[in-house]
Amino acid sequence: MRNIALKLMYVGTAYHGWQVQKNAVTVAETLEKCLALVVGHPVKCTGAGRTDAGVHAEVYVANFRTSSSIPCDRLPLAVNTRLPDDIVVVKATEVPEEFNAIGSCLKKEYTYRIYNSHIRNAFYVDRAWFYPKHLDEGVMQAAADRFVGTHDFAAVRSVGTETRTTVRTVHYFDISRSGALIECRVCADGFLYNMVRAMVGTCVYAAEGKFPPEAVSRILENKNRTAAGPTVPPGGLYMTNLWYDEDVL
Repeated sequence: MRNIALKLMYVGTAYHGWQVQKNAVTVAETLEKCLALVVGHPVKCTGAGRTDAGVHAEVYVANFRTSSSIPCDRLPLAVNTRLPDDIVVVKATEVPEEFNAIGSCLKKEYTYRIYNSHIRNAFYVDRAWFYPKHLDEGVMQAAADRFVGTHDFAAVRSVGTETRTTVRTVHYFDISRSGALIECRVCADGFLYNMVRAMVGTCVYAAEGKFPPEAVSRILENKNRTAAGPTVPPGGLYMTNLWYDEDVL
C-alpha cells in the first residue's frame, strides 16, 4: 500500500468542519468519496487538524493509503474534476509509511481576519469577522505578546475534544492591519479546541479596555475560561501554514 499526502485548500463555509460526522457534510467525507472514485476502493483520510464548522484552510495536508498505481502528478487533476469548487487538491506526494498528517506535523499557523470598519464589506461575508467598533491593533499586539511562549492554555480552551495536557508552545502571535483588515497570525506546536478564536477574542477585549494587555498573563495563570475574551466567530479563521520534515507543501 502506498501512503499519499495531499496538499489542499478549502473554503469551509458549506461544511461542518474537517472531521467525518454521521449527520453532517464535512470536508473529509467529501474528499474521501471523490478519492474513492479515482483509486477504485474506499479511502480513509487523516487530516492535519480538526478545523471546525465554517473554518477555512489556505493550506491543509491529509494523507491516505491506496493500492492504486496512479502517479502522484495525475492525482490532483483526477480528484479535482470530481470535487466541488470549494475544495481543491494542489499537490500529491508519496510519503514514508510512518508519515501521518497530524502526528508528523511539527507546528501549525492559523490566521484570523477581522474586517474593522463602520460599514461591512459584502466580499468578506463568512471570510472575516465584521467588527464595526474601532480596534487599536497596538493594544491587541500587546495582549497577543502575553500568549507567546510555553503556557497552560486552559483559559482559552472550549470544552470539546479530550486532550492529555493543555500546555502548548506559541511561537509567535502577530497582529497587523492593512486598511480595514486586521490579521491575527499565530503559530504553535499545537492548538486546543477553539484556542485561536478565544485568543483573538481576548485581544479584542483588551483593545476594548475591558482589561489591560498585561492581564492576559494572569488570566492564563488562573486557567479561568470566563475571565478571558469570547470565542470569536469561525468565518474569520484560516489554517495558513504547516511544517513537516517531508516535502509535502
